[in-house]
Amino acid sequence: MWRVLAEARAQKVIARTPRPERERLQAVLKEMERDPFAGDVVRLHDQPAAFRRRVGDWRLFFDVYPDNQLVRVRLVERRTTTTYRRR
Repeated sequence: MWRVLAEARAQKVIARTPRPERERLQAVLKEMERDPFAGDVVRLHDQPAAFRRRVGDWRLFFDVYPDNQLVRVRLVERRTTTTYRRR
């Protein structure tokens, strides 16, 4: 079982989303406890442990630490034309 820790920035975004989207994002975080690589997950090129998961119009950016069975969710963003420019 993996531990999923969402940083304060990510938690704040999730808390501010409309209820149906918030529930969907929270369900995905629970799923990631079983398998963080399930779903639409892609490794980001700039860092070896960085990944993104697509959840509808939302993107979860996270780091995986397999030695500690830890997933750290750094950021949750709605997908726009500028979402990936800052990566």
